[in-house]
Parts: sequence; C-alpha cells; structure tokens
Amino acid sequence: MQIFIGGAWPYANGSLHIGHIASLLTGDILARYFRLRGATVCYVSGSDCHGTPISVRAKREGVTPQTVVERYHREFKECFDQLGFSYDVYDRTDSETHKQFVQSFFHQLYASGYIYSQEVEQAYCEACQQFLPDRFVIGTCPSCGQDARGDQCDNCGSLLDPAQLHDRKCGLCGTSPVFRPTKHLFLALSRLAEELEQYVEAAQGWRINAENLSKRYLNEGLQDRAITRDLDWGIDVPLDGYEGKKIYVWVEAVLGYLSASKEWADKSGEAWEALWGGKSRHYYVHGKDNIPFHSIILPALLQIAGLHLPDRLISSEYVTLEGRKISTSRNWAVWVPDLLSRYQPDSVRYFFSINGPEKRDADFSWREFINSHNGEMLGAFGNFVNRTLVFVQKSFQSQVPQGALSPQIEETTEALYGKVAVLIEAGQFKEGLEAIFVYIRDANKYFDEQQPWVTVRQDPAQCRNTLYTCVQIIANLSNLLEPYLPFSSEKIRKMLNLNHPGWEPIELKPGHSLGQTEILFERIDKAVIEQEAARLAEQ
Repeated sequence: MQIFIGGAWPYANGSLHIGHIASLLTGDILARYFRLRGATVCYVSGSDCHGTPISVRAKREGVTPQTVVERYHREFKECFDQLGFSYDVYDRTDSETHKQFVQSFFHQLYASGYIYSQEVEQAYCEACQQFLPDRFVIGTCPSCGQDARGDQCDNCGSLLDPAQLHDRKCGLCGTSPVFRPTKHLFLALSRLAEELEQYVEAAQGWRINAENLSKRYLNEGLQDRAITRDLDWGIDVPLDGYEGKKIYVWVEAVLGYLSASKEWADKSGEAWEALWGGKSRHYYVHGKDNIPFHSIILPALLQIAGLHLPDRLISSEYVTLEGRKISTSRNWAVWVPDLLSRYQPDSVRYFFSINGPEKRDADFSWREFINSHNGEMLGAFGNFVNRTLVFVQKSFQSQVPQGALSPQIEETTEALYGKVAVLIEAGQFKEGLEAIFVYIRDANKYFDEQQPWVTVRQDPAQCRNTLYTCVQIIANLSNLLEPYLPFSSEKIRKMLNLNHPGWEPIELKPGHSLGQTEILFERIDKAVIEQEAARLAEQ
C-alpha cells in the first residue's frame, strides 16, 4: 500500500504559532501510523517562500527576500524536528528542484489548452508604484460585509477578485489603488466545472467543512483565475512574451506536493508515476482557509495532468487563544519556538490532538494546557508506567514476572488496535487518542484493584499475574501511542528493551530483562499558569 501525505506549506514570512501546529500535526500522526502498518509512506511539506509579503518584510528590514526566507525556513525546520514531525521531505519553493518542476508543469498546462492570455485591469498602487497582488488589496467583502482581502474573505470563505471589494485600499500603504491594464495568463477553471462537481460529489473521507465550502464554491460558479502576476519575487513564467512576470504563488505552492514527492522518489528509489497513479491513497492536511486550494485548485491542475486526485482532505477549523482570535499583527499568539523552549513536545502534541479543531474552533488556554499535562500526561499515563516499572524493578529484579495475561485485558488490547486504526484512517484523531487514554485510565484502575503492593506478600502468584499484565499494557502503549506521542513511546521502548513496533499486539515473554526506568513527565507548578498569562499580556 502506498500512502501520500501532504502537509500544508507554511508561509516563510514569520514564526509559526500554535494555529499552524494544530492544523498540521495530524499529518505526522497519519504518517507514523501508516509506517507502523508497513505501508510505503511519502510524507512531504515545505516552506512557501514566494510572494509579496516576503518582499515587503524584506524591504522593511532592509534585507533581501532570500534572507527572510532563509531565516524562517531554518526556524520552521527546527520547530518541526523538535515536535517530531517525520517528514520524508521538507522542501522549499525557492529550491532549484521545485523551480524546474513547476516550470516544466507550466509548459504541460499551457500545451493542454486550459491556459489562455487576456488583458485585464489589475490593481495598481500609485503611491507604492507597483501592481498589487490580490491579497494586498483590502476592503469590505461584497458577500458578508466584513473586512476581506482581494483573494479571499476569511469570514465567509468567499473566493474574491480585488475589483469586487468595496472601499478598496492598498494593504501596504492604505491609499486607494487604481486599475491599470496588464496581460496575464488564466487557468480556465470554468471549463472544468462539471468534472470538479462530480469529483466533489463523489468524495469520501473529507471533513465536513471541506465538503460544504467546496460545494458552495461550485454552486456559485467557478471563475477563471489568473495564473501569472506582476511580481518581483517568485518563479519566472517560462514563455516568450511574459518576461518579468511570475507564476502566481497559489499555483506554484500547491505544486510543491508533486515536486517534493519527486525528490522523495528519486532518493528512495520508488516510482513517482506509481505514487501518482490510481492505486495509492492521498491525504492532504491543512487549515480551513486552505480548503479551496486543495479541493478545487489542486484537483483542477491534477485533472489536467491526468494525475491522482486528493482522496482525503483533513481540514482543520481555527484555534483561538484565551478566547480571542489569534492575531500575528497584534502579537496575540503563542509562538512555537517559544513554546518548545519550555515544554515537552509530547505535551504539545497531546494537547493539540485531544483538543484539536477537528469539527469546530478550539481554544488554547494556558490553564487547560498545564492541567492536561499534569492530569493526563503525568497523572494517568506517566504515573501508570512509572509505578508499574518501578515495582517490577524492585520486586522482580527488572525482569518480566512469570505470570499470565488477563484474558479480559488481552481482548481489550486487541480490539483497541482495530478501533484506533479505523479512527485514525477516518481522520478522527481526537477520538483515537481518547480511546487510548480510556485504556490507560482502566489500567490504573486495574493496578489499584489488584493491589500488588499487598499481594506481593500475601499472594505472590496473583502479584506476578498483575505485574505481567501491566507490563504488557505498557508495551502495547508504546505501539498505540507512537503516532501521537513518539518521544514518550521511544522512552518506553528503551525502558522495556523493546524493538521498534508494528501495528499489532505484542507480548513480552516472562524473564525478559527490562532497562533502566526513568520518569516520563515532571509536574508543572500551577503558578506557571499565571506566569504564562502575564508573559502573553506583555508581548
């Protein structure tokens, strides 16, 4: 089985915040799970390095766009590594391999007949003396009346054109732009409307927000979209007569999935054509604001090229912070580099898995984050592992006791693998992790009810059965939690002298020697909640 997983490409214009992690983490959960199942996995992403926002930041800082890109690409990669994201390729859209792939793909699109040239009126800022990308024209959405950009309204999800906005202003300087004629190439999306309608109607395994928004776009009627722009930072259009124009970032960025997977195929020896043929399964992981690019734009490009269309869209809702919308401009955000400098990555992964914005917006609060660490990670999970293995170390010389596995727990464990597998493959990651933690809480209850600290003297055979069973639970937790909590799972395997897992129940034999027991998690003082709240307020 071949599995492709594409994680959305964060924009290399500023640090990652918790909203990025909440929407992207599920890609790594999928990748780790399918590897346990023995699948051939291609898990890719990268930094989106082109477009005017980067040029604007560079100009403001007095540096080159390349300098800005280098800084944030390096920071992104470090953050993803610290969080345990197991990308097979983490690329960048300014790489030479991506550039060559995109220009080659562009030639293919042009030859297909789905691209045409047209002179259009484009927003131009006379104060800035430049054509404005759609997202740098701001105003009022004609559909809902809220503030919007010229490419999309984040409030109602409408795909827009700058000319449709009311009260238009330049997003760079605030003056009213004029419209000037310029020649561009357009992608004939309208000609693909019927095929895309059939595709969306037949889609299975999409989040409901992707289904609803995609059907709404189609019902409103697809409009042809410019595939080139007058920009100074991006990939050159490889056609005579279009010198100085760049391939529009919304096209070349989604093609990063293909170029990165090509790099993976070249390195791994796998066939790229087979991955993009009909028998593989493709997952795309992204935030709600990226839905149209994955459900309409990317499928249109793939359909023209005769390549595999997305199978599953794992599109997250938004994350708020202490009940308020995250705002990078107002510095109302928890920045990932800062978060990882003080907290364990598995605590971060646990929080955004169990509180993920799967079906509705989710809120991050420091109180809930600290309480989830102390209550679930330490109090339930870490406590069960520690007290079991310390008991085995002291009473059974760090060897698995000569005992028998509880038939009920054996049955529960086997069923849990099947249940969690179904939930993960269906994109229901929160429910999958909840099922595992029910298992952990039941394990703590079993330990308490069996009272091994009493039976070790009064009924040694029962004590051996209890500890034997608890060790098996821990061994299987290192499998079941590997997709969610890879660092803790690896620590458990070291403590158990256990090889890397597969997705099936395991049983350590009596007499198996265990390694050194170590504490998985330390308690976080509740005073930290107020400290973090004060730090956030002072940003």
